[in-house]
Amino acid sequence: MVNLSYAAQLLPLLLLSPTRSSSENKNSVVLANGFSASPNLKLRPTFHRQSAFLLPRGGSQENSKSALSAGSAAIESDVGPALEVLTQANWDLLSDRAKAALSRLILYDMSSGNDGQRHVYAEWPEAGVQDEEKQKLGEQIADLDGSYPGGLPAYLSKAKTLLKESADGTNPFEEFEASVPEGESLSFEDPDANPHTGMTFTEAEQVGLTGIGDTAFVLVAGGLGERLGYSGIKLSLETNLCTNKCYLEVYVKYIQAMQRMAHLKTGKDHIRIPLVIMTSGDTDPLTRQLLKDNNNFGMDDGQIIIVKQDKVAALKDGNAGLSMKSKWEIETKPHGHGDVHHLLYREGLVDKWYNEGKKHVVFLQDTNALVINSVLPTLGVSIKKGFHMNSICIPRLAGEAAGAIARLEHKTDPEKSLVINVEYNQLDPLLSSQGDCLGDVADPTTGYSPYPGNANNIVIEMGAYARTLRGEDQGVVIEFVNPKYKDETRTEFKKPTRLECMMQDIPKLFQKEMGSEANIGFTMFDRWFTFSPAKNSLEAGVEDVKKGGTAPGTMSSAESDKYVQNQRKLKFAGVDINVTEEKDLVTIAGIPVTPGPRVILCPGFAITQQEVAEKIEGGKITDRSTLVLEGEGLKVKNLDLDGALVIRTGHDCDVTVDGLVVRNKGYDVEAVPEGADVPEEVAIRGYTMNKNEAMEITINEPGKYHINANGKLKKID
Repeated sequence: MVNLSYAAQLLPLLLLSPTRSSSENKNSVVLANGFSASPNLKLRPTFHRQSAFLLPRGGSQENSKSALSAGSAAIESDVGPALEVLTQANWDLLSDRAKAALSRLILYDMSSGNDGQRHVYAEWPEAGVQDEEKQKLGEQIADLDGSYPGGLPAYLSKAKTLLKESADGTNPFEEFEASVPEGESLSFEDPDANPHTGMTFTEAEQVGLTGIGDTAFVLVAGGLGERLGYSGIKLSLETNLCTNKCYLEVYVKYIQAMQRMAHLKTGKDHIRIPLVIMTSGDTDPLTRQLLKDNNNFGMDDGQIIIVKQDKVAALKDGNAGLSMKSKWEIETKPHGHGDVHHLLYREGLVDKWYNEGKKHVVFLQDTNALVINSVLPTLGVSIKKGFHMNSICIPRLAGEAAGAIARLEHKTDPEKSLVINVEYNQLDPLLSSQGDCLGDVADPTTGYSPYPGNANNIVIEMGAYARTLRGEDQGVVIEFVNPKYKDETRTEFKKPTRLECMMQDIPKLFQKEMGSEANIGFTMFDRWFTFSPAKNSLEAGVEDVKKGGTAPGTMSSAESDKYVQNQRKLKFAGVDINVTEEKDLVTIAGIPVTPGPRVILCPGFAITQQEVAEKIEGGKITDRSTLVLEGEGLKVKNLDLDGALVIRTGHDCDVTVDGLVVRNKGYDVEAVPEGADVPEEVAIRGYTMNKNEAMEITINEPGKYHINANGKLKKID
């Protein structure tokens, strides 16, 4: 008879050896050294699935053992036929780690009462047939088990619970009422403070500058560009055709500009702002190669850290059966960018930063270049208001397919209340069940939803973050499932699903660890200033435009919005320049884009509103013009531009351009002919840029310089 109370403790063991038996009876259940299977084993049909194997996410091994020990009492022995699992010879083929993981899976299946995973490990051919495939499957099971806190039993148990809730139509917000949370609304162009929140853009940015040396950055970059029609990594895509700088370089240069400003303001040249990039199996080698090919874009060795997320097992049915890609391979799918929190904890980075005195960590998405403008003012709001987490937001149209930040008040327990992102398909039902029951409707005074739209970029205070990640969940955020059902019975899927998690759901862990002490808010900016992601293919964007959409989300619209953003910055600084409005857009390859001017203000030129105002004075720029400015010591006065001008200056170069007149052929864009055979990076935009003629000025030697109206360069000292 099997001592199953003891056998259940098998799950957390890291090393298992097979039982040696006198025969290779196919009907024997091989568990581990010291265990033998009873021929009379039965599973009690009333066993509650969660009690034994719903392990604490990220909990300690002792907690796992306790959970398993408690659940083992639900298994009775000596009451049924033996399970047919593996022969001794097949067991001997597996590595120790594969045996440990497979034993955990088998015992989980035994306890669940339905043999939902038997198709994975049962009916293997005899030893000598497909042995290599068996070993590969064993290693994959070990990988999936080892990469998830609590192992495969925890993953599958959670999946069963969530799939049942999905099939039953359970409302996750039934016990909550929504309200608009505390936050800040800032406008780059408005000098006055918001009457409801009290900060100006300038004030927020200046407060943010006090904390720039105490930050760390995390870039979530686990996806390829397939949705854009690009087979490479999205970080390698060019943000614009004027400079041809890719997304990763833009983010790195922004961090370097912040770091340089921290050096100048504090006199501490040793300050380094770390950058962590979360990759996946799909993007990891290409990301590393991109960094290698470009010498880390100028960052120091060790300043960029890469953490790789693992995929999770796909599920084939409502019983959380593992989906098999083939007889010997479990299908896997991405788990979602919510993995980033656990990975930072697992690698010890948050505790390291906390001990080094870092105060905030900034999380960015991979293809929204505009968002870097919002980092400093958002940081300032976080510092001023003491936010533990601060979401960068944009005005949201009522009914828009975008998540919203809301405060969820628990109806009976205030400690369970929290501020969090609510997806658009959940927001309307929630609002329809409370108050005036109107649902997700616009505020008549603004025309927008009162709930700010989530741009999925966040700033987190390091102390609260470290405290939260040290909790039992270890940064594994609450997951969800989104199965596509075949019919109304909601039992079979159109295609396999999986557990998913989102970075922005970390407030659930803040609430769990900090209760009502957690201070979570938002900072909202105009869309033109902070939000234009590249996420859709050209074809999808064209279809969206045909349906009346104004945000196609293509590479071409993202590039155009970058130019428009900088037009507005120059207008703010007093330049005579036309700012493209919706009525001015021209259609190229089916996407409305700016006709110009095309303006790029590199991070090395200015990262604050104050810098733009101090470094630009007067001047006029025609619509057909292109302007690229880069250099911390560069100042441009009374520029008269009709054509293309590119000025780049190095560190410690104090350069004043005064009254420069530029007349040349400049740059123009040309649509790609329909059906033309062009590279992917060209096809996803639908146009190329002809760089016909430009004035280019590059100064790297430290010193003080003056450039006059004719473009003559003079070194003053």
